[in-house]
Amino acid sequence: MTERIILETHDLTKQYDDVTAVDHLNLSVREGEVFGLLGPNGAGKTTTTLMLLGLTEPTSGSAIIDGMDCVRQSIQIKSTVGYLPDNVGFYPDLTGRENLRFTGQLNGLSPQVCEQRIDRLLERVDMTYAADRKAGTYSRGMRQRLGIADVLMKDPRVIIMDEPTLGIDPEGMRELISLIRRLSTEDGRTILISSHQLYQIQQICDRVGIFVSGKLIACGPIKELGKQLESEGSYILELSAEPDDGMLEKKLSALEGVRSVTRQDDLIHVDSSRDIRPELMPLLMDGGYQLLHLHLRGGDLDEIYRRYFEKAGESSEHPTAEKKRPGLLEQLQKKRG
Repeated sequence: MTERIILETHDLTKQYDDVTAVDHLNLSVREGEVFGLLGPNGAGKTTTTLMLLGLTEPTSGSAIIDGMDCVRQSIQIKSTVGYLPDNVGFYPDLTGRENLRFTGQLNGLSPQVCEQRIDRLLERVDMTYAADRKAGTYSRGMRQRLGIADVLMKDPRVIIMDEPTLGIDPEGMRELISLIRRLSTEDGRTILISSHQLYQIQQICDRVGIFVSGKLIACGPIKELGKQLESEGSYILELSAEPDDGMLEKKLSALEGVRSVTRQDDLIHVDSSRDIRPELMPLLMDGGYQLLHLHLRGGDLDEIYRRYFEKAGESSEHPTAEKKRPGLLEQLQKKRG
């Protein structure tokens, strides 16, 4: 990964009537980086993707990929950027090899180059064994791997992926994550992943951006986002102790800086503005409690995501224009080449 910025947006905005789907988005992605754009359904991720691919014009602002304007130079953008939708569509009665050959022909590859590239890519995505089977017999994981080969047929510098691991079994997911990572580390390709599957994103991305109601509310490496929350005075401590007599919650609530004490299953959750662990052991000892479990949450992406959502005053379900515009993404997925 280099420090060169290959994808950037400046106050990128898209409005549909009185609804703002993307609100002054400022985003920079470095060449060779795997960047995760995280948000719930309806957050504005799809609208952002459409603008980056030159398939819809922004209301205001701009999007630049590899020095090209995504609106004014949309034809050139299509040769530089590959797109992998969440549900890859292939001709079911054609084999995997035949589907790739069709994509190569659409992109103007000579027959010799096309066949060489097909063989190489099938091997790379571990689909040689199924290359001559009809695509309609493929599992979702196989279609996703063939989809990556399909995207790579035109050798793009930037690849945008929409929920690439959705609905894939654990083993297939590990293989796909490893493949995506290699596209960055070995090829130097830039990968932008739009997703709401936090665990998978945490394993693969160099940086993440949290997208809420069309706005980018946080951006950076996962560890830095967690540290930022702590520096702002946001701590979540989970613990359990014996005896479980119900009195411990009251004692914890009395500590300075504690905002709330709740119980989830067998664990007590303490939300505080400071780290109360130095005072916890004396409190437990004086009360005759035995500590069974203690964990300061905040470093995992799921917790970071939840707490930034709370800071933004949002719930996990937020209706926006994207839910009012059926068919746009389907049109995008039908476009090949």
